Amino acid sequence: MAIRLLPPTLVNRIAAGEVVERPSAAVKELVENALDAGASRIDTVIGEGGKALLSVADDGRGMSAEELSLAVERHATSKLPTDDLFNIDFFGFRGEALPSVASVSRMTITSRTADADTAWSLFVEGGKKHEAEPASAPVGTKVEVRDLFYAVPARLKFLKTAQTETNYIADIIKKLALAHPSVSFSLSDEKKKRLDFKAVAPENEIERVRQVLGGEFADNSLYLQADRDGIRLRGYVGLPTLNKATSGDQYFYVNGRPVRDKQLNGAVKAAYQGLLASDRYPALLLFLDLPATDVDVNVHPAKAEVRFRSAQTVRSLVITAIRQALTEAGHRASSSLAAEALSVAEVGDLPPPPQPMPSFSRSYGFSTPKSSFGGALREPRTYANYGLFKQRETFSAPAPRTDEQTETLPPASEGNEEVFPPLGLARAQLHKTYIVSQTEDGIVIVDQHAAHERLTYEQISRNYQTGNAPSQYLLLPEVVEIGNEKASALVKRADEFQKTGLLLESFGDGAVLVRGIPAILGDANVRELVTDLADSLAEWGEAVSLKDRIKDVCATMACHGSVRAGRRLDISEMNALLRRMEAVPFSGQCIHGRPTYIELKLKDIEKLFGRRE
Repeated sequence: MAIRLLPPTLVNRIAAGEVVERPSAAVKELVENALDAGASRIDTVIGEGGKALLSVADDGRGMSAEELSLAVERHATSKLPTDDLFNIDFFGFRGEALPSVASVSRMTITSRTADADTAWSLFVEGGKKHEAEPASAPVGTKVEVRDLFYAVPARLKFLKTAQTETNYIADIIKKLALAHPSVSFSLSDEKKKRLDFKAVAPENEIERVRQVLGGEFADNSLYLQADRDGIRLRGYVGLPTLNKATSGDQYFYVNGRPVRDKQLNGAVKAAYQGLLASDRYPALLLFLDLPATDVDVNVHPAKAEVRFRSAQTVRSLVITAIRQALTEAGHRASSSLAAEALSVAEVGDLPPPPQPMPSFSRSYGFSTPKSSFGGALREPRTYANYGLFKQRETFSAPAPRTDEQTETLPPASEGNEEVFPPLGLARAQLHKTYIVSQTEDGIVIVDQHAAHERLTYEQISRNYQTGNAPSQYLLLPEVVEIGNEKASALVKRADEFQKTGLLLESFGDGAVLVRGIPAILGDANVRELVTDLADSLAEWGEAVSLKDRIKDVCATMACHGSVRAGRRLDISEMNALLRRMEAVPFSGQCIHGRPTYIELKLKDIEKLFGRRE
């Protein structure tokens, strides 16, 4: 078969297959063109998920009749003033978007510049361009795309339902709106207005974050800002306890362009290591700004991926900045935990109270019960809509206090008022597992095992990093039999284990002799600890160094050395645990990413009992 040049229309349709995968890709290109034109408002209207109609209108600079005709030609652009492909400051620099979309649809472009007396309109059908005609329109540009992919009907078969395609389009607009808070965005379809993001001042960027990502993320994220070697990083990272099942709530931007990048994903995973379970993902929004010459945005047809000149510097900056922000957050946990706890609280009918015994009361001369403020207790209100009381109640004498409740509190007062630290003062231990403390405006419920596990982990990690891990020598060294392969793996890395305070050596075939354990572990079960570490080493394999997995080692040790559920604590021990939590970073979540405590505000508790609307 002879070699031939493909006709321009077919070339454009091939390009459309790369650039315009679905309606959302067309919306992305058109909205980015509007941003490049300096628009302050961009309105998008769609029909049937973008298959029947796509309309993007902006109030940008607009185009003259000559520019309008040239804009739909392949590789025509105003955004590449020089031939340098490594100094790109605009979104649509290739000049492919409009001709590619026009080649597979019926497109009408109407545009007007600020100094023009009239607007101009251009119609392109299946890649065939008509003559520009005068039109009536405000300053700016409106691109109307109808019957997308009508010229390539096979592509239509691969599209999803209208609702799914609408969701894809909404996601694109959300991503672009996050990077441009000073621009208003809207999205409407044949049913209703789906999105409406009002412009906000640059210094009030958090409001755009709230508009797009919701109040839960805005209230439970940390702002960060860092610079290194001309690279600037800023954004918002979610608290570890605000984690998700997928990475869908991670947004990365490079010079204002939303991107997907495996190196950035890896850096985030490393920054949250030890704070989240392996199958959970943090929510975050990060903006990376660096010289245009230090990043290649031309490595993907849809410009969704980038390549950094100094990838290691970028990775290091991201890890350091995120870790620093999380460290400064201290023991703070997501406020959404309280809402989740209250949502599962069961509020229903109580069983009927025991019937009063008049003869008993008369014989002992009991009078009407008194409140702690003096005076008779009033009859309780009935909240039928809350199902709290089935009938009019009478109160009996309070039940005797248990030993767990009778501990005396340490003195913590200022004048005649108690001073409440951030995590409050311990009041009781429930089920030998949960510590209940009172704060200034609510209560805190602490999982004693999860909290102490985090504290132990941080101490072991710190000792390892400083090389100052004290060992607790065993009175009688313990022999642990684990098999030849596992014993050999442990002995090979004995020097590394020594840095954590674990002292072991070979002891014949398939056994190791443990002479000391990290002092912080106390009376941990040595056999279980060594067995778990040996199992972990076997899972990692010889190629993985212990230094690379030291966090996993510390986590295993912390789990064995922490206060177990089921252990009774006195008030002084409970308060000591609370004070340590306040002083140690990341204490709001255990090493598996689960919360160590939940705080309930008094106003929320009062709502459960109908005391507050």
